[in-house]
Amino acid sequence: MSCDDDVCITCSDQAVPMVVEQLDAASGLATCIDSDGARAEVDVTLVDAAVGATVLVHAGAAIA
Repeated sequence: MSCDDDVCITCSDQAVPMVVEQLDAASGLATCIDSDGARAEVDVTLVDAAVGATVLVHAGAAIA
């Protein structure tokens, strides 16, 4: 694997774009939804997230 592959070279997971539906700024967690309608609790402490924003999620954390 290389940095040009579409998956993480450490865990083989992909980053997924998700939209923030609910945000709990105190805990740093957000409920997000992907394009298929699947919801997930996401750690957003590494990014400036807002309801309605699209974040890139990898391994349960928003990275962009």
